[in-house]
Amino acid sequence: MNDAARRIALVEDDADLRASTAQLLRLADFQVREFADAPAALAVLDATWPGVVISDVRMPGLSGIDLFRALRARDEELPVILITGHGDVDMAVDALKAGVWDFLTKPFAAEALIAAAERAAHARALALENRRLQAQAQDGAAAAALIGTSPAIRRLRDMIPTLADADLDLLIEGETGTGKELLARLIHQGGKRRRHRFATVNCAGLGPALEDEILSLSGGASLVHASRGTLLLDDIDGASPRFHSLLVPVLEDRALAVPGKDAVPLDLRVIATAGSADGLPPALLHRLAGMRIAIPPLRARREDIPALFAHFAGEAAARARLPLPRLVPAVQDRLERHDWPGNAHELARFAQQWVLGLVTPELPPAPGETPLSLTERVDAFERAEIIAAVRAAQGRIATAIATLGLPRKTFYYKVNKLQIDLQALRQV
Repeated sequence: MNDAARRIALVEDDADLRASTAQLLRLADFQVREFADAPAALAVLDATWPGVVISDVRMPGLSGIDLFRALRARDEELPVILITGHGDVDMAVDALKAGVWDFLTKPFAAEALIAAAERAAHARALALENRRLQAQAQDGAAAAALIGTSPAIRRLRDMIPTLADADLDLLIEGETGTGKELLARLIHQGGKRRRHRFATVNCAGLGPALEDEILSLSGGASLVHASRGTLLLDDIDGASPRFHSLLVPVLEDRALAVPGKDAVPLDLRVIATAGSADGLPPALLHRLAGMRIAIPPLRARREDIPALFAHFAGEAAARARLPLPRLVPAVQDRLERHDWPGNAHELARFAQQWVLGLVTPELPPAPGETPLSLTERVDAFERAEIIAAVRAAQGRIATAIATLGLPRKTFYYKVNKLQIDLQALRQV
């Protein structure tokens, strides 16, 4: 969870109670900002407040209900938890139906307050992440190449202009899906060779006949056609030992040797990619690696995953002409916990599945991923059942409540706790 979502605005006119409640929340690792009344809170809190609001109901001047209504007008997704006396329960239930996140009755147990704050903070983090995804998809901020804010990705982006003009042979290493070919293309496009070909040789699985054609003077695969441009030797570590040995003199002399004739010079900038260069013959490695560049996998730069996911989701939504769906807890959990062994390729597929509605709230853990806790699985199940009941009832809430066999109060409590958008369901 984003640490910013653990900020709590505590509104309580009783100074002693406010101090003791703030201390309780701080001991649970929340950051607390205290307010003595609703007007003071309203002067500070707006749609940019990243956390949760906890307020007493009975206060002089503006009540907690008034505060909730004012905050809801500014940001209807801001979680507000109300603390009530026994006589305020009916009022609080009505407020819950109107969108209050939760309410506690005095005297409340410390564990109940902490649990409610934890749930609300998690919901706030999800809501803000949804907004960020929507904004990135709309303004194209995530469309820049080599997306991410990690030090490794920033360093690679900063290196591109220098590498583009250096005309230095490069060896780019990284797992499948880390963006090796993308980086190679960006370097080509940024340099003086950009007006000429970016020729790609997919080295893995080449047969002897194609190997010979690549290093000959004729045929569509001949390196002659890449003259003055950039040659990408993709997956060079997957090539045969024969091709490795044939490449060494070509890279050394920058020429194609033809029996009985003068060698034909090659004006090429060579960029090779590999999962790992450890298995390459030293003679080839030394000639390829004017500089070695490593692109770390997503699991080593987890801070880049949300922006990449937003980019892929935006692309998928545009292709399918669909709006971005809400980011449900199961999807957020997958983004945070999964190691993404397929890197960007796997993340892009997952983003497309999410956009197309193929990711369910009860999403099972991926291989190697920490499974959801029992509480999280129960929440996912209840959320799915409530959504299914409302959809089956075609948006008629009373019918859905009867189908589920829940008290009306419990239904609305769960709807708010599980972040179910009843208005959106009524429109489906």
